[in-house]
Amino acid sequence: MEDVDTENLSEELLIFHCSPTMAGLKTGNLFNCPVKNDRMFLENIREMNRRLIPQGVRIVPLKNMEQSVLVYMYRPDRLREDLGDSDARKILAERDYPVGEPEKCIVWLVRRLKDGEAFPHEIGLFLGYPPEDVDGFIRNGAAGAKCIGTWKVYGNVETAQRKFAQYRKCTRLYWEAFQKHRSFDRLIAGCS
Repeated sequence: MEDVDTENLSEELLIFHCSPTMAGLKTGNLFNCPVKNDRMFLENIREMNRRLIPQGVRIVPLKNMEQSVLVYMYRPDRLREDLGDSDARKILAERDYPVGEPEKCIVWLVRRLKDGEAFPHEIGLFLGYPPEDVDGFIRNGAAGAKCIGTWKVYGNVETAQRKFAQYRKCTRLYWEAFQKHRSFDRLIAGCS
């Protein structure tokens, strides 16, 4: 892929890191965004959300770091469905999340990122990773993973590998389409 503008929250950066979510294939994506001007960055988030929310997608800054922000792009409807899974609910309940309230779960995740000494590995649930794999990583770390791709797989390897390939293909196709047409808004699949 050609150079990606990494100086702010650009369309290129979103396509490079979030195409599967934009396409409706994935619940969410997480990426680190370099930030030089906090006020300008927040205005970029607001402007991008004005374009994305009508298509069922949102962007939320999760954690401010020295010169960057951890950014989460997600589909609220998919997140509600994913966090409603009984295994996901169990993982979240064990960590005192307000189970059954996805938006409040995001607020709790932000707190855990800010206050926690360790990275909250349940974040995989917010990205659409299978609860079995999230639980496997929480319990085992990197040990015992059957396969590594977008996430570490402890459960169904075939399904995971198909998804990894689908995500890579989506990102490649989105990047090529954007380079050809320069139309970011047309790349966002409206899902319901």
